[in-house]
Amino acid sequence: MADALTGDDPRYQSLFNVAQEALQATGRVEGDLTPAMNALRNQRPVHRGSLRQLLQLPEIHLAFDRPREHYSLMTFDFCERAFRENLLFSSEVYRESPGVRQFGRSILQMTGDEHKRYRAVVQPKFIRPQAVTLWRRNWIDGAVETLVERFSGWDRVDLNMELCARLPVHVVTRGMGMSGDDALIFREHLTRSTVGSRQLPPEEVAKSAAEVSRMLKELISRRRQDPSDDVISALAHGDLQLADGSTRKLTDDEAFGYCRLIMLAGGGTTWRQLGITLFALLSDYRYWEACRDDRTLIEPAIDEGARFLPTDPTFPRLLMEDVQLAGVTIPKGARVDVCVGSANRDPARWDNPDVYDPFRPRQVHIGFGLGPHRCLGMEVAKQEMVAALNALMDRFPHMTLDPSAPAPVLHGGLEQRGYSAVPVLLNRAAA
Repeated sequence: MADALTGDDPRYQSLFNVAQEALQATGRVEGDLTPAMNALRNQRPVHRGSLRQLLQLPEIHLAFDRPREHYSLMTFDFCERAFRENLLFSSEVYRESPGVRQFGRSILQMTGDEHKRYRAVVQPKFIRPQAVTLWRRNWIDGAVETLVERFSGWDRVDLNMELCARLPVHVVTRGMGMSGDDALIFREHLTRSTVGSRQLPPEEVAKSAAEVSRMLKELISRRRQDPSDDVISALAHGDLQLADGSTRKLTDDEAFGYCRLIMLAGGGTTWRQLGITLFALLSDYRYWEACRDDRTLIEPAIDEGARFLPTDPTFPRLLMEDVQLAGVTIPKGARVDVCVGSANRDPARWDNPDVYDPFRPRQVHIGFGLGPHRCLGMEVAKQEMVAALNALMDRFPHMTLDPSAPAPVLHGGLEQRGYSAVPVLLNRAAA
């Protein structure tokens, strides 16, 4: 794993460039749109129109192929309700997204009992006890140690590229059951066949999609014959409970769609969120010092990062019945944007919500979603970030942002946002 994890491979630069990813998938937007989202929330809690329309941003190719009335929810209370009441605010909306349909039928599009039954096949692999034991022991801690050890003797480094991007893609690849050497090969083809397909000829997209299919289906076949303690083995051998109470195994196509979804999300979201948390801690150095001196503060600092600047600040839903919110009647069949970015900064719920403060009293936010569709890999992602921050604080306790480097830029706008870089000096105390 060490060569694939630490090698000077140019694919890291192409696959983990936040600005390029945003350009490919959603249209490049620089800067933090949270103030504009907050302004919309402060005007009224519910707006007619999509969040993109309200912010005067262009529509994107991976959005939806069926026209519908569109509304946006801006406050915490309404966004929380939309997540919790998944039968009313339905994630079936993803069936109308050409980008999501590339994954086949997946838990992202399911609701109610069907979603619960399919999620239950693999959920046990992602609960907190497994994240703390199985994932840390087998895949996270070793990767973190290898990456951080590599910085010994260096004066400065861009942690976004050399740590944040590398860690999750290798952890999820190996946790799924692939070798570390396959991580970048698979990620490249997965990206080219999904979020990167906008800028490629159709024949190249098809070629990459075929390679993704080949790699996954060969692995699923091997794991059916020779199971291991990994996620694909759980998918290959776990029992799916059917609506009538009987059980069966997932088909290859069902396991395949599940794998693509987990590997795309698992290799991307944690990368950006870890960079966001690192930048926040180092931007107000008292928080870095506090976490360094009391490691029980690290997980609250990670949670606060996901509240303060979630990497995915909006989620779509399809309204299944008429509903009235704040005097606005939203009709059945409308598409609804759940604006996590403004909801997590709602002053009705948090004091000084526009300040990153890991010391604030802990209460539920929706940076990882909520309810039935709360992020499947949330606990694994947190353990990756906890391990990375602990290792950095052990090895480089006086690390600071590098004042000589270009200032990091927040890219991505409404989807998949993150920093362009996290440049640090590894051994210099804060001034």
